[in-house]
Amino acid sequence: MENASRHESVVVLDFGGQYAQLIARRMRDLNVYCEIKSFRTDPEQLREYKGILFTGGPNSAYAPDAPLCSKSVFELGIPVLGICYGAQAMAHLLGGRVEASPVHEFGKTLTSFSEDSLLFRDVPESVCWMSHNDYISGLPEGFSICAQSAHCPVAAMEYPGKKLYAVQFHPEVEHTEYGNQIFRNFLYEICGCRGDWKMASFVEETISALKERIGGKKVLCGLSGGVDSSVAAMLVHRAIGKNLTCIFVDHGLLRKGEGNLVEQVFRREFDMNIIRVDARERFLQKLKGAEEPEEKRKIIGEEFIRVFEEESQKLGKVELLCQGTIYPDVVESGTGEAAVIKSHHNVGGLPEDIGFEGLVEPLRDLFKDEVRRAGIELGIPENLVWRQPFPGPGLAVRIMGEITEEKLDTLKEADAIFREEIVNAGLERSVDQYFAVLTANRSVGVMGDGRTYGVTVALRAVTTTDFMTADWARLPYELLGKASNRIINEVPGVNRIVYDITSKPPATIEWE
Repeated sequence: MENASRHESVVVLDFGGQYAQLIARRMRDLNVYCEIKSFRTDPEQLREYKGILFTGGPNSAYAPDAPLCSKSVFELGIPVLGICYGAQAMAHLLGGRVEASPVHEFGKTLTSFSEDSLLFRDVPESVCWMSHNDYISGLPEGFSICAQSAHCPVAAMEYPGKKLYAVQFHPEVEHTEYGNQIFRNFLYEICGCRGDWKMASFVEETISALKERIGGKKVLCGLSGGVDSSVAAMLVHRAIGKNLTCIFVDHGLLRKGEGNLVEQVFRREFDMNIIRVDARERFLQKLKGAEEPEEKRKIIGEEFIRVFEEESQKLGKVELLCQGTIYPDVVESGTGEAAVIKSHHNVGGLPEDIGFEGLVEPLRDLFKDEVRRAGIELGIPENLVWRQPFPGPGLAVRIMGEITEEKLDTLKEADAIFREEIVNAGLERSVDQYFAVLTANRSVGVMGDGRTYGVTVALRAVTTTDFMTADWARLPYELLGKASNRIINEVPGVNRIVYDITSKPPATIEWE
């Protein structure tokens, strides 16, 4: 990687965990550049790094087919931090004992730490996020215990002389109270990092790399108006100017009033080449009869690319397609050993014959908060950078079952009311994502002394920094009550409102 040669860096070895990129993101948050490589990577290719981190994973380290790295990784003299399965893999490879835990630990767990451990400097007894079926029941030679919980005697182990450390919990998730301090200690106290990675560096180097890669070629960008595609478009626009043409596909699945807003902002404020394509009827026709979320995502992804191809033919030769793909899209669609949670229209939905020489995805390794920081660095106004996240398939994945024009109208109105009430309450920057969902449920109600049999709208609001984990937002009852009353009174056909209080995990942020 070019960035690795310019900055001191650490590497995450991925054993198939869902949080590999989240660990890397934590490193970059602490101003240390980080890459991800497979656990199969030749140890000789790891010598340039200041530190190595092992991810979690769904396997048992003692299983015959368990994913295990080479033991020579521990002989490089580079500090290693194993996390969850990564801790168990370290113990197993170095002669310790790993077995099924008599008591499985999942969720927030009170954990105590050794005061003498460099890894846990300034980390008091606190809550950590556990998620494991196995545990380390016997230490490898030379290791000592440096953290414990009620049901996990080896919540962490260390061999300071060889700079080897392992934690059974997940410091990368928000639920671990002192996770960032633990990572800071590893990077700065143990690995000796200086911290020379900044978002300004990412923006500058990405623009430079885009100029070099694209040259004089023309690029077509799929612009939705959301922060991801907006920042991606701005990066490419800075690199190649008018050789970028943005195609804004109005598929009819946008939020209320968004189509006109997107066109106005990017044409007038950013002076971009933008073409608005009215494809509402086309998408509705294609989606007719489709009820399963994965089917809807595939249909929308296919149609997006077909529209781009048709528009690019009108423009003459366009070699590359730019997309606002970010890492949560990639990891949830399945990467490497990680399980598929749900496919995203700009990842799993891409047809093989896309009709372009290749893709330009400048944000593919960033999380949402990093994308926003990049947007600020690029000079995009804050009110645009902080617009509500919106999935590429739009309202199609916020309507349960088949998509119809009537359902779209219902959801657009309900969603607009909910978002308006959050803004009215001054909470738009306190809640990271909020929206309405049109469920497939109908229920009996009473309105005007008469019986109704209407649809149920679910309201969803979460707080998060990385969008890989999230907690449901504790909105004031008064706000929820006002939004509920307005939706029922102002949106025909709705007679019941529910509020989703599920965190991620176990749920995802979107319903489909």
